[in-house]
Amino acid sequence: MEPTRTFDFLQRYKDKFPDKDDALAGKVNKEWVKYSSQDYIKNSNSISQGLKELGYKKGDKIATITNNRPEWNFVDMGMAQLGIVHVPIFATLSTNGFRDILTHAKVKCVFVSDKALADKIAPLVNEIATLEKVYSFDAVEGISHWKEVLELGEQHGEKHSAEIETIKTGIHEDDCVTLIYTSGTTGTPKGVMLSHKNLVSNAKVAAGVFKLQPNHRYLGILPICHAGERMGNYQTQYSGCSIYYAESLATIADDLKEVKPHGFGAVPRILEKVYDKIINKGEKLTGIKKKLFFWALDLGLDYEIDKKNGAFYEMKLSIANKIIFSKWREAMGGNVISIGIGGAALQPRLERVFWSAGIKLLNMYGLTETSPIITINRAASPLVQLGSVGAGVEGVELKIAPDGEILCRGDNVMIGYYDNEEANKEAIDEDGWFHTGDIGVLDEGKFLRITDRKKELFKLSNGKYVSPQSVENAFKESVYIDQLMAIGEGEKFASAIITPNFEALNHWCKENGVDTSDKKAMIKNEKVIALYNSIIKEINPKVEKDEQLKRQKLVTDEWTPESGELSPTLKLKRRVLKAKYQTEIDQIFGN
Repeated sequence: MEPTRTFDFLQRYKDKFPDKDDALAGKVNKEWVKYSSQDYIKNSNSISQGLKELGYKKGDKIATITNNRPEWNFVDMGMAQLGIVHVPIFATLSTNGFRDILTHAKVKCVFVSDKALADKIAPLVNEIATLEKVYSFDAVEGISHWKEVLELGEQHGEKHSAEIETIKTGIHEDDCVTLIYTSGTTGTPKGVMLSHKNLVSNAKVAAGVFKLQPNHRYLGILPICHAGERMGNYQTQYSGCSIYYAESLATIADDLKEVKPHGFGAVPRILEKVYDKIINKGEKLTGIKKKLFFWALDLGLDYEIDKKNGAFYEMKLSIANKIIFSKWREAMGGNVISIGIGGAALQPRLERVFWSAGIKLLNMYGLTETSPIITINRAASPLVQLGSVGAGVEGVELKIAPDGEILCRGDNVMIGYYDNEEANKEAIDEDGWFHTGDIGVLDEGKFLRITDRKKELFKLSNGKYVSPQSVENAFKESVYIDQLMAIGEGEKFASAIITPNFEALNHWCKENGVDTSDKKAMIKNEKVIALYNSIIKEINPKVEKDEQLKRQKLVTDEWTPESGELSPTLKLKRRVLKAKYQTEIDQIFGN
């Protein structure tokens, strides 16, 4: 039986992968704890039975606020089998952010990962009318442990098993299974209602693209509450591939070496960090080793698929792979076949150089509202075009509106926004087309290229529009730039706020006699300012004339989700950044 509802994946384990000993794995006290497919099925059923014993029913909403871990799946499936709506929330939100979502969604119960989150959520039980209970996956004094629900299910399983089977039979593929709140880079997050069909159809499409096998391993890196990682989670289960959850973004390098995964999902920011570290290591080499490193890198930046560069190039690439790129693959565990990339614009240089190294970045495009995949690059011709976000997928229609906006409709499009009819009317038109808010073009009638966010385009005083994402990606190709925000709404010219890559900049400063003990003094140093002026001058010709940067200000802050400048999916929060650097912006434009 082909799955049509998320919990049907459990039956698929039973039918196709009954003896799998590492269906799911997570770290506890630095050691991998594995759960077999039988463990997965049993624990999920016990959670269903425990929640039923506690009185939860179809349509109730239960939230999870947690790091990636196998327990998330037990709770996710346990809820789905009862028709309970799962509300997964990013763990990096503030208490106010949690309060807003829990209140709007009318959540009855919350599962958190640890004491820090329990301390934030527990007081809200007295504030939010619907919120009754908080459970923790870690042992936290004064907070009920998740295993209480599990054990309750084990004790009362027989009493509820027949009724739960009846409930499962009555759950339709079009029923809402989850409510995911968008990360809100431009305003208040909206609750996206997704059905079983939305998630399952997209997961099956992805499984056909990534082609993971039962003997493969997948490393879960991105927050599992993110629509892209949730899709990765489900498509991996559909394939019978093992899922190992990285401890955190900080442990990825070690986790890659230990797990030796065949695939994982990432946002461009993670690959940018990996690439920058590789370049920094190359800069520290000397003599022939350094020359060979950058020879291989330059070769990779010219990569074309299907050996279009000719036999001589392929011969040189073969040498580069043996002496340089093989080390890149080893650093990722040695088994990586492909990496799913989404969530933001991917720099073309990263895409080419990783493909040249035998690591295929499968660039995709979509939104939470589209479950998420609308288009994706495949691993081989004819459905791959580097520099694009790929071609459409089965069950999804795609078209470009007269104003350039990307529209789609199909099995992946959300039910709608929860309790927000006005937003629904804006997002989905009478013909069922979802309006993405992104601007794009179709190359060869099928390969989508994103040019910008419709709402993020800004107009200079001369009436010309600037596409900030394309500008930012062009300048972030410099190893000396960590993050950059293009600015200039209503001004005569475009400019930027820049956070340097201090690892690369420190190395340059030491070679050029600049003191590195004080970051604020360093970015005001004449030599450093001259360096960044030269970078801007070198890259400006790569963007449109009106998008070229005339001025820039360096700042020392690192932009992160925790400090508030980035969304949980690592996109720029432009409103926050503009408010934070209003003084610097005024200095740039003389206001």
